[in-house]
Amino acid sequence: MNPVVNPPDGHVAGRPLRRALRRDPYQLVRLAGWSIAETAPSLVIGLAIARAIDDGFGAGRPATGFAWLALLGGAWLLAAVGARQVVMAVASIVEPFREELLAHVVDDALRHSAVAGRGPGTAAVARSNLQVELARDAFASVITVVRSFAFTVVSVVLGLATLVPEVLALVLPPFVAGLVIFLLSLRALARRQRDFILADERTAGSLATMVGGLRDITACRAEERVAGDVGLRVTEQARAARSLARVTALRTLSLAVGGWLPVLLVLAGTPWLVGEGAGAGVILGALAYVTQSLTPALGNLVEGLGINGVRLRVALGQLLRDGDPPVRARGRLTARDGSEGAELRGVTFAYGPHAEPVIDDLDLVVPEGDHIAVVGPSGIGKSTLAALLTGLLPPGAGQVLVRGVPADRLDPADRVLIPQEAYVFRGSLLENLTYLADVPREAVDDAVAAVGLTNLVARLGGYSTEIHSGLLSPAERQLVALARAYLAPARLVILDEATCHLDPAAEARAEEAFARRGGTLLVIAHRLTSALRARRILVMDGTSVRLGTHEEMLAASPLYADLAGQWDPSSTQELVR
Repeated sequence: MNPVVNPPDGHVAGRPLRRALRRDPYQLVRLAGWSIAETAPSLVIGLAIARAIDDGFGAGRPATGFAWLALLGGAWLLAAVGARQVVMAVASIVEPFREELLAHVVDDALRHSAVAGRGPGTAAVARSNLQVELARDAFASVITVVRSFAFTVVSVVLGLATLVPEVLALVLPPFVAGLVIFLLSLRALARRQRDFILADERTAGSLATMVGGLRDITACRAEERVAGDVGLRVTEQARAARSLARVTALRTLSLAVGGWLPVLLVLAGTPWLVGEGAGAGVILGALAYVTQSLTPALGNLVEGLGINGVRLRVALGQLLRDGDPPVRARGRLTARDGSEGAELRGVTFAYGPHAEPVIDDLDLVVPEGDHIAVVGPSGIGKSTLAALLTGLLPPGAGQVLVRGVPADRLDPADRVLIPQEAYVFRGSLLENLTYLADVPREAVDDAVAAVGLTNLVARLGGYSTEIHSGLLSPAERQLVALARAYLAPARLVILDEATCHLDPAAEARAEEAFARRGGTLLVIAHRLTSALRARRILVMDGTSVRLGTHEEMLAASPLYADLAGQWDPSSTQELVR
C-alpha cells in the first residue's frame, strides 16, 4: 500500500484547473453566452408572474396576462437550447483537462518505473483508470453548478431590483450568510472526506490481508489478535465517518439560512411591502424569484461543491502528490552487438508465491535474426514468455537477457511488443506511425506498403487525418500498430497474436514483411500458418518446451503433430487457445 501523504495545497492542486479554464478563452465566452440563455427564466419568472397577475388577470385583461406567461414560456424554451449548448461548452473545457491530467499520471508512472527499473505497478493503472475519470466528472459538475449559481444569482438580483427593490433587504442578508457558512465549511469538509477515504483504504487493506491469510491465522491461533487489528481499522473508519457527517450537517444549516429563511422574511415582511405599494402579484413574483430560482441555485451549489468539489480536491490530491519514496536508480543499458537475440537461463515464473509456475526452469536461446513461432494452448504461458522477454514481468528465478542485457534494463528502443488489442492514440495517423522513430516520409510509405496499410491511408484521406480508437476497426488498429513497430529501430519484435483480427492473407503479408525487415522475430501464433512461415517453432504443452523446425516438431511433439494433422490448408482455422 502506498504511504499516506497529504494532498498538495490548494495552490498546487488548482494549477491544472486554472490552465483548463484559461486554455481557450473563446470557450469561456461561449459558456457565458449560453449560460445567460439557460438562466433566462430566473430573470423573468417573478416579473412575468407579477405582471400577469397585477396588470393582466387581476386588472381584467387576460390577454395581457397570457402574453406575460407566454414570455415566461419562451424563456424556458430558450433555456432548453442554452442547456444543451452549455453541456457542449463544458465538455470542450473538461476533455482537454482530462487528457492533460492523464498525461501527467502516465508520465509520472513511467518516470517512477524508469527510475526503479521496472514496469508501472497496479497503483499507477488504478489511478489512471479511476482517479482521472473521477476528477474529470467532478470538474465538469463543479463548472456546471458554479456557473449556474453565479448567473442565477445575478438574474434574481436584477429581477428583484426591477420588480420591488425593497425586498432585496429581506433576501440578500440571510442568503449571503448561508453562503458564507457553506464556504467556510468547505476546507473542513475536504479534510474530513480525505480522512474517510484513507480510513476506508486502510480497512480494505486489513480485510484483504486477513482473508488471504485465514489458514495461517487459524493455524497460529491468532484469531483474537487479527480480529483486534481489523476491528481497530473499522473503528477508525467509523470515527472518520461520524466526523464527516458532523461537518456535512453544516450544508443543511447553510441551505436553511440562505435558502429558506429569505422565504420566511418575505412572508413576514408582506405588510411592509404592501405599504410600499406592492400588489399581490409583486409579492408572488418575489416569492417565485426566491423559491424557484435563488433557493434551488444555492441548493445545487451546496450539493455540487459539497460533494463533487470535495471529490475533485481529493482526487487531485491523490494524482498530484509527490508519490512513492525515491528509489535507487537502475539505468537503462544499450544492447550489446554480437550477442544472442534473446536468452533465458533457468527462468521460472509464477503469478503469486503459492501458484504453480507458468514457466519452470526454462533454458532457451534465440539467435540474433531468428524467426520463431510460439505454439500452445491458451493459458500455457505464451504471453507470459513475451512479457518476460520484453521486461514487463521480472522472472521469479533465473535470468532473461536480450542481446546480452537484462530484459528489464534494456533500452525500450531495442525491443517492441504488439499485443492482441493494439492501441492508437488521438492524433494524426502520421503521429501514430512515427512516434517510436524519427524517419523520413519515404520510410513511412515503405512500411505502410509492407504491412498492407495502403488502403486504410487512402480511406482516411492521408497521413494528416486525425484518428482515434473509435474511428478504426480492431483489424485497422492492428495494422497501424504493425506499421509503427516496423518503423521502430528495435531489433527484437514480438507479435503476441498481433494479427488475430486480420484475415489469413493480411496476416501472411504482415508476418512476411517483418521476416524481411531483419532482426529477431517472435510470433505468438494465432493460426498454424504462422508456424509454417517461421524458421523454427517453439511448442509449449504444459509439461515441456520444445524448439525445432516444422518437421522436427511433428516427430517430437504430440501436441504439434495433432494440430498439424487437424489443419486444413483451405480453411482459416485458428490454433487451440
